[in-house]
Amino acid sequence: MKKVLLIIPAYNEEESIERTISSVRNFIKNNALSFHLDYLVVNDGSNDNTEKLVRNMGVDLINLRTNLGLTGGFMAGMKYAQRHSYDFAIQFDADGQHLPEYISIMVDASENGADVVVGSRFVEEKRPNSLRMAGNTLISTAIKVTTGQTINDPTSGMRLFSKKAIEYYVSGTNMTPEPETVSYFIKKGFSVKEVQVKMQDRLAGESYLNLRRSIQYMTRVAISILILQPFRK
Repeated sequence: MKKVLLIIPAYNEEESIERTISSVRNFIKNNALSFHLDYLVVNDGSNDNTEKLVRNMGVDLINLRTNLGLTGGFMAGMKYAQRHSYDFAIQFDADGQHLPEYISIMVDASENGADVVVGSRFVEEKRPNSLRMAGNTLISTAIKVTTGQTINDPTSGMRLFSKKAIEYYVSGTNMTPEPETVSYFIKKGFSVKEVQVKMQDRLAGESYLNLRRSIQYMTRVAISILILQPFRK
C-alpha cells in the first residue's frame, strides 16, 4: 500500500487547527482508502497556542522555534517525507480552505503518471472576474508563455508531489511552495496535472495576503517566471 503524507504548515492557527485536523481524521475514518494516509503539522514558530493544541491531539509535529515562513516550513515537511520514504506528499492548508475529500483524486492522478498534481478551482469552472483573479490570470499566462502548458490555478496551495518530485524538491536549491516551482518542474520535464477541487473560506483569522499584498505578490511571481527563471539551472 502506497504511503501519503499530508504536510500542514501552521503559523498562529489556534482558531482553526483543531477543526482542520479533525476533518482529516474523519476523512480517514469514514473512507476505505487504497493508500495509507499520515498527516504532519509543521508549527512555524507560532506565538499562540497552535503547538499546544496540536500536541494535545497527539499529532505528528515538527516544531520550528523561529518563523521560517511557508518556504522553510514546507521544506521541513518535504524532508520528513523523503526521510520516511513516503510515496506522495501533499501540501495542505491549516486554515480549513483545503478539503480532504479531494486527496484521493489527487493520488489517483499521480498514480496515473503525474509527478505534480495541482488541486485547481478552475479546471471545470470559470475563473471569476476580480482583481485577485486578474493576478492569477497573469501568472497563468506567464507559465503558458515560458513552458507552453496551461495551469489554470497556479496560486493554488493544494499540491501533491510524487516520490520522484519529493526527491528533486529536497535536493534542489531555491525551491518554494509557490507558482514558480510549478513552472520550474514543467521546464525540467516533470508531468504536472490539474484536478478540479473546491475550496472554502478560512475557518478563522485573516489571510496575510490582503488585496494590496495580493497584487504585489502576483506581480512578483509573474516577473520571476518571465525574467528570472530562464536563468535558473
